[in-house]
Amino acid sequence: MLYAKAEFSTGDLSHINWTNAMPAVNTADSREIENFEAIADEWWDAKGKFRPLHELNPVRLDYIVAQLAVEFERDSTASMPFKDLRIADVGCGGGLVAEPVARLGALVTGIDAAEANIRVAREHAKQMGLEIDYRNIPVERLLDDSEKFDAVLSLEVIEHVPDPLLFLKICGELLKPGGAMICSTLNRTTKCFALAIIGAEYILKWLPKGTHEWTRFLKPDELYACIREAGLEPIDRKGFVFNPFRGSWKVSETDLQVNYVTTSRKPRPAAA
Repeated sequence: MLYAKAEFSTGDLSHINWTNAMPAVNTADSREIENFEAIADEWWDAKGKFRPLHELNPVRLDYIVAQLAVEFERDSTASMPFKDLRIADVGCGGGLVAEPVARLGALVTGIDAAEANIRVAREHAKQMGLEIDYRNIPVERLLDDSEKFDAVLSLEVIEHVPDPLLFLKICGELLKPGGAMICSTLNRTTKCFALAIIGAEYILKWLPKGTHEWTRFLKPDELYACIREAGLEPIDRKGFVFNPFRGSWKVSETDLQVNYVTTSRKPRPAAA
């Protein structure tokens, strides 16, 4: 049975008037927000508690560039392949992805429910001379002004929200027809529990204990099912695999046992 290991609601959005102001939904988890508030000042310390994300970031960015270049027919070798694309980085943290995506020419809106994350992101972007629209809001607040984006990024976020389907439906509403969503997360496997929780949180102490809750992890087929139910079309999924001997990451076509990423597309309306 889908979601046998966790309790998720149905993500029902039928009661929401999308043309009104903020819908009466809440995608944020106060406990998760508190966890990230406590360590927000370490976002840009490559040897600190966000070390795993700093090490993963080059591979994530390579994947993002490759996928969006195909979706929007851009030259990935150009200096600014994402020029004028509107991209929302949902759960942007301190801006580890928002900044390099902005350097590639995108008009980036970075949002996060943790105020301290946004404070750090704004300060760092200012130091780097980057114009990024950072907002301390949950994802549903972006619906207030009927904002639409060419792409939505949700990287290592969905495992921290109480209702993944609701979260994905709102992300889908933010996309323009033909827009793309890239979502990366952790797989609910024994290997992932051993590496991402026992290893990273308890043995290596790369992350604070309690950063992840294994029962919230989604298997790839479960995430695909949620993406489809959210009205999007899954078009790609790959694994991010860490080599402990080299201390480096690579993209894998077949190994999705721990970290993995998906790309999906919002269908265009059928031609009349």
